[in-house]
Amino acid sequence: MNINQAGGPEETKRGGGAIMLGVERLSCRLCGDADLVSVADLGASPPCESFLAAAELDAPELTYPLHLRLCANCFLVQLPPLLDPDETFTEYAYFSSFSNSWLKHAGAFVTTSVDRLGLGDSSFVVEVASNDGYLLRNVVGRGLRCLGIEPSVNVGQAARDAGVPTLTAFLDAETGAAVRREHGPADLVVANNVYAHIPDILGFTRGLRELVADDGWLSIEVQHLLTMIELTQYDTIYHEHFQYYTVETAQRALKTAGLAVVDVEKLPTHGGSIRLWARPEAVAGEPSERMRAVLAEEKAAGLHELSGYEDFAARVDRVRLDLLDFLVQTKCRGERVVGYGAPGKGNTLLNHCGIRPDLLPYTVDRNPYKHGRYTPGTRIPIVAPERIAEDRPDYVLVLPWNLRTELSAQLAYIADWGGRLVFPIPRLEIVSPDREARQA
Repeated sequence: MNINQAGGPEETKRGGGAIMLGVERLSCRLCGDADLVSVADLGASPPCESFLAAAELDAPELTYPLHLRLCANCFLVQLPPLLDPDETFTEYAYFSSFSNSWLKHAGAFVTTSVDRLGLGDSSFVVEVASNDGYLLRNVVGRGLRCLGIEPSVNVGQAARDAGVPTLTAFLDAETGAAVRREHGPADLVVANNVYAHIPDILGFTRGLRELVADDGWLSIEVQHLLTMIELTQYDTIYHEHFQYYTVETAQRALKTAGLAVVDVEKLPTHGGSIRLWARPEAVAGEPSERMRAVLAEEKAAGLHELSGYEDFAARVDRVRLDLLDFLVQTKCRGERVVGYGAPGKGNTLLNHCGIRPDLLPYTVDRNPYKHGRYTPGTRIPIVAPERIAEDRPDYVLVLPWNLRTELSAQLAYIADWGGRLVFPIPRLEIVSPDREARQA
């Protein structure tokens, strides 16, 4: 399928490929260009973290278009800014500390960063979107001065309860300047899995520059668009992810505030992420060899031009059809499939595929905040993990597939009754937990 000029029932094209949504023209939030092209249209769905209470099941839900587009000028891949972050993140359902692998990842990052940057007693570390303090607990444990900046009231309070100093705020240039005046510049600013969540990319980037010392370091982790495209990881497309980065587009974004990327690490997290190391331009120096290597990979995959995105929508359709075929066939055979996990990405998959309780009667999650609630749009009940052992289903559909190793170990017990694991991304796989354990 070739990429076509973005369009649809709600849109009108004008000269130069400009897209109209209602009466408001869509344009690239990084460069301002109006030449946007369609990469994948997933229809409409509710916000992925808007879990429903039982009392809300008879009420209507708002849905929003989930239409991924590419700027033909600067190549930033993005969604229209349809949601207000103030509403999305004030009360948030995601707590980082419920993932063992993520806690281990955060601890290892702090250890290596302290050594790499030579952080000591006088150092100051700031984390933006610090969630429940999962990472900064390690900084506190080392006796280093730190501050978390977290917009969600409930998870920020959890961080403070755990002894992590946390400011409840969204980062912009004014907030960054205020923190710098009160606490001083940061030797290290950490922004893990937040750079995609900000519709005001320019203001947020200025905020990062305000925070970081003139000789300091900025570390950003974000899913790599290269792996998302190559492995058809389309369930990571959701309304809270406003943009999707290659190293090249991240360079362009950071440069708007005088920051330069100097090094890149490839990470396995979230199915394939990058860790960008950036500094103020005056002290940045030359980029590393591994950064040049990743840029070359992106270019070879066609992601610095239109051609690299042409068949993505067709591969998305294949994932959807394969999963639906499996669920329908198992139901016809009288076999039972239940879900594991209730992540935001799972809700993109469930809504796009139209999977409801008739095909997936429930999913389980370790986060008690979600127990007794229902997935947005598809309204699948979320229960405690112990339910799987009680019901002994034939298959467990793993929705947070990016935690494959961790969850395969947690679910190894389903082999006792012949249960099997189902991974929907990047292609449908049905495996024995025993096989997964041997390969881990």
